[in-house]
Amino acid sequence: MTTYTDEERTTLRTAAFGAVFLVSHAEPGMFDAVKESFAGSKAFAAASPELRDLLKSGGIPKIPGGSPTDIESGVLKAVTDSTAILETKGQSELDGFRTVVTSAMEAAAAAADDVSPREVAAISKVKMALGV
Repeated sequence: MTTYTDEERTTLRTAAFGAVFLVSHAEPGMFDAVKESFAGSKAFAAASPELRDLLKSGGIPKIPGGSPTDIESGVLKAVTDSTAILETKGQSELDGFRTVVTSAMEAAAAAADDVSPREVAAISKVKMALGV
């Protein structure tokens, strides 16, 4: 089992939950955002036991604050940093992380019936930061 620092754990959790946040908030509407966030978070259950434990630990994930642009920049930085962390420390978990984050975003986007162009754009930005 790979050992991560508290800072690395926070970065990985911020990346995963932040990616779902970006997709679920790409379109206005609080009810849809809640529904989409729940669907995205539920998709994390498909992660490997190590990733699942990592994502469940540490309390409420920290989503960057500020303007929508600041939030997006902060999440994308966390995604890029997470990829670097996993390339260095958890190479065996990198593909699983990419897969589960992508699946969670897609589940979030599909949860409110249709996938909007804004949701597709958010997914594309995160995938680029994931290196997929």
